[in-house]
Amino acid sequence: MEKELVPEAAIEQRIFLIRGKKVMIDRDLAGLYDVETKYLNRQVRRNKERFPEEFMFQLMPDEKDELVTNWHRFESMKHSSVLPYVFTEHGVAMLASVLNSDIAVKISIIIIKTFVKLREVLLTHKDLAYKLAELERKEKHDENIQAIFEAIRKLMTPQPIKPKPQIGFK
Repeated sequence: MEKELVPEAAIEQRIFLIRGKKVMIDRDLAGLYDVETKYLNRQVRRNKERFPEEFMFQLMPDEKDELVTNWHRFESMKHSSVLPYVFTEHGVAMLASVLNSDIAVKISIIIIKTFVKLREVLLTHKDLAYKLAELERKEKHDENIQAIFEAIRKLMTPQPIKPKPQIGFK
């Protein structure tokens, strides 16, 4: 069995949700691919046609500030004038072909498997939430049906005849 290059947990910690997409930051990918961030970004610029907006985009200044504020490991980006690029699952796959190294291919496979695993977990959670909502709705229906049956039973049971009070004096 081949030794795992990078543990999945280490990759999961590097996946962020930005603009509603699960992405990885250029700096983290460069570290995983064992190349400099400058080199990674240079290769991306040389192959710009391979990276449409759905594969890669540059962070806005406020997004970068939020990242630096919330994650201590991005402190060195605080005073940088360069805005980082982020890559989606498809962008990560394309990076492997652009970097053209064995380690890039192997790391990309691990990263993509992690993205797929996260997607499956999210789908499972959504499915469970949907099933729970269905059960709650069914339970409410069951309670309503039970109340209807109870009302019908009350109507079906004969009411005891109460003696009428006598009118007049005794």
